[in-house]
Amino acid sequence: MQRARVPGTRGDPERLPGRRALLAGVGATAGLLLLGCRGEPVDVRDQAAIAAGGSRGYAGPAIDLAFWTGFTGGDRPPMERLIERFNSEHDNIKVRMSVTRWGDFYYKLPAAVDSGNGPDVAVMHADQLATAAVHRTLLPLDEVTDALGLGAGDFSRTLWDAGVYRGRRYGIPLDVHPLGLYYNRAVLADAGLGEPALPRSRRDYMAVLEQLKRRGIQGSWVSPVLFTGGLMFQSLLWQGGGELFSEDGARATFNSEAGVEALGFMLELIQRGYSPRDVGQDADSIAFTNNRNAFLWNGIWMINVYRAIPGLEWGVLPVPTIGAQRAVWGNSHNLVLPRQPASGQGRLAASVVFVDWLSRHSLEWAEAGMVPARREARESAAFRRMTEQAIFAEQIPVVRFPPAIAGIDSVRASTLDLAVNEAVLLRSAPREALNRAAREADALLSDNLRKFGRAL
Repeated sequence: MQRARVPGTRGDPERLPGRRALLAGVGATAGLLLLGCRGEPVDVRDQAAIAAGGSRGYAGPAIDLAFWTGFTGGDRPPMERLIERFNSEHDNIKVRMSVTRWGDFYYKLPAAVDSGNGPDVAVMHADQLATAAVHRTLLPLDEVTDALGLGAGDFSRTLWDAGVYRGRRYGIPLDVHPLGLYYNRAVLADAGLGEPALPRSRRDYMAVLEQLKRRGIQGSWVSPVLFTGGLMFQSLLWQGGGELFSEDGARATFNSEAGVEALGFMLELIQRGYSPRDVGQDADSIAFTNNRNAFLWNGIWMINVYRAIPGLEWGVLPVPTIGAQRAVWGNSHNLVLPRQPASGQGRLAASVVFVDWLSRHSLEWAEAGMVPARREARESAAFRRMTEQAIFAEQIPVVRFPPAIAGIDSVRASTLDLAVNEAVLLRSAPREALNRAAREADALLSDNLRKFGRAL
């Protein structure tokens, strides 16, 4: 999922410098925005009802199912093992996974579905479901989950609700991947600090960073790009009681006092000398692996990356509570059923058999460095032995997802992400950068409202 070149986020995307890195996320949604459905689609309600029959199994002729994902990095082998096991247990269903980098995936999927050549099953991030739903790329899954007997109690209310757009379900959560605080044990030990000094609050965090500074160590590098500075900003915004956008998707709200304070805290780390200026793409993580950075706000996808580095001494914590309340950015891989051409409707029941099986085997998926979405998997003794994933899972009650608003990913990437970049690079004051970005975002949101209507 992230970079170890560091290997990249969301399936090792190309490493992009400066503003291009911030705009990389625009492509994910742009593909969905530019490619609408030509003509009326096959009735998705009829397809959803047919798919629900998969809850009773599949007894038809042998069939091959196309399964599309963006798992190009260390998350690919665990999914390949799961598919191999599924295929060995099902004589009449064979799943074949096609893997594309996430940025390309979100261009490719709507075009393929629109032309009648889409996959039977796919994986999408929770923050992409709304855009795919308005273009009827996906089938609603309410009847499917009812037939499978799935509900919020099988996951968590936050995870379950993330799959809903305008009152209809489009995704079944497979995992959750939040931000966490990685710490370098060797760096802390060199500064005379042990694990009892690990920070949970703003006061603790600043005190430890000051001690590190006295030893000549810049202990918390601040990145100006989305991975990881933008995700840090979103976490801090929510901790301060702020929101990214209004619930109806009509206006940006990230320039509130909570947003100014969040961005101000990031600048404070730089101005106090706890972080260097002009941190390059992935430089925060590279410094961490080279024992030059003590703390790193990064995602759960780095677990397997750091495990693979010989001699690296590290651990993880929930992100510290810098604001008035606990909150942390997160996202989730969701299992989805793309809309099918009329000739492909007989495949829907078999697709649901696979989706149901994969959901019930999410503990094995945790080997990819994820927190499984299924509650029973998270509560198992086997998962509790996955020390780092279990620590990330502690944050599920306070995980926050980007809002379910069509097109919001491209709006954020071309406005807020640039504002964070400019402020962290000390080119604009936080309030100035956020206010300018909010004005630009409001214009884009107005266009979205004309295209898609309000989110609620």
